[in-house]
Amino acid sequence: MQPFGQVPAFEHGDFKVFESRAITQYIAHEFSNKATQLIYPGSKSMATLAVWMEVEAHQYDPAASKLAWEQFYKPLFFMVTDSAAVEENETKLAKVLDIYETRLSQSKYLAGDSFSLADMHHIPVTQILVGTQSKKLFESRPHVNAWVADITARPACSKFLAMQKQ
Repeated sequence: MQPFGQVPAFEHGDFKVFESRAITQYIAHEFSNKATQLIYPGSKSMATLAVWMEVEAHQYDPAASKLAWEQFYKPLFFMVTDSAAVEENETKLAKVLDIYETRLSQSKYLAGDSFSLADMHHIPVTQILVGTQSKKLFESRPHVNAWVADITARPACSKFLAMQKQ
């Protein structure tokens, strides 16, 4: 289903889609009347949502994923953490989180006052990072810290974490 031979991939009837962000967007649109509204109607609201989804993909995730690799995954494989890579990526992520702190002082969530795909896309790697030394980056920013606590305490997130432990 995935032309690069990787996961994730999603099939719904005769429609197939791959890449996690594309999958979540499809599901949010397709099932918008049956679940939590994760997308916003209206051109300005949708554009704001798109901006923060792009920020997550191109600014937040590269540094955050490298930190997760160094601090969480490498130890699982008995590999040595590269402290220089941690320092470099903490610096990069700190700059992004400074922007988030400003944004989150103006709205409860990144794209507005309602939880959206922009927030949801942050959960997997953020959940990992708050269990590492990099949690200090979140904790030192009050609005970011409150936002992280909110998005990671959502029932679906708790259910997912419980499933992982099984």
